[in-house]
Amino acid sequence: MYPVIFELPNWFPFLGGAPITSFGVFMLLSFLTGGYVLQVEMRRMGQDPEQAWDLVFWAVVGGIVGAKGYYILLNYPLLLSDPVGSILSRGGLVWYGGFLLATVLVVWQIRKQRLPLRAIADACAPALALAYGVGRMGCFLVGDDWGRPTDSWVGIRFPQGAPPTRVDVIERDFGISVDPALIEKYGQVVPVHPTQLYEVGLSTLIFFILWRIRRHSNGAGWLFMLWLVLAGTERFLVEFFRAKDDRFFGILTLAQIISLAIVVLGILGTVRTSRGPSMESGAA
Repeated sequence: MYPVIFELPNWFPFLGGAPITSFGVFMLLSFLTGGYVLQVEMRRMGQDPEQAWDLVFWAVVGGIVGAKGYYILLNYPLLLSDPVGSILSRGGLVWYGGFLLATVLVVWQIRKQRLPLRAIADACAPALALAYGVGRMGCFLVGDDWGRPTDSWVGIRFPQGAPPTRVDVIERDFGISVDPALIEKYGQVVPVHPTQLYEVGLSTLIFFILWRIRRHSNGAGWLFMLWLVLAGTERFLVEFFRAKDDRFFGILTLAQIISLAIVVLGILGTVRTSRGPSMESGAA
């Protein structure tokens, strides 16, 4: 686990001594990776590949602002007690919040540039899958978004995680009772499911599936709808292993409810787009 890769030298203007975190580096890599894949696909579709980076720019803006806004809404007591700290802190980014706002801004930009919406959505599908996997690797290296305690061979301890996988943190912050046998065996820092790696692997697999079938014969937009189904299913399943404090719906988390809605939307979309031309001739 490498939460900080290096620190900028003190003589560096304005940011001297600031840490360069693995999370920040992999967030940057995720957007660059997604942009490159999108550029390749737009070139194949006969669109201007340089427009991919305009879409990536708005995805970055919406992703960061939306992810932070979603986190603040979920943790509004923290906002009331420390508004400046909760807004400006490096942590506290929620994927679905970022995805929703980024989608709105990217769709606005697509329409502004008069690009074919459904065809570009298809081009975005594999890019989103791979970018998400790269971003989750950053979560793993910084020790964030880990899972429930486990004694299985996959378990990993995060003594310097954000937060660390200490017994007191798991029980206090997530309401999970840690098995005394685990405490006796490992002490106060126990192994947990590396759910970040689960998502890295599954998202990468989804990318390869989408990349393999991207020259589909279904209607434009079908590949993006299929990505919604696969990504929503992946997140829904992984959430069962996550250490979460937002299980407002029995055993289900808020993210799982959103995932189910996305899966349903994706299924309806794949049915609707399974017929018709595979490429759009104009903006949709």
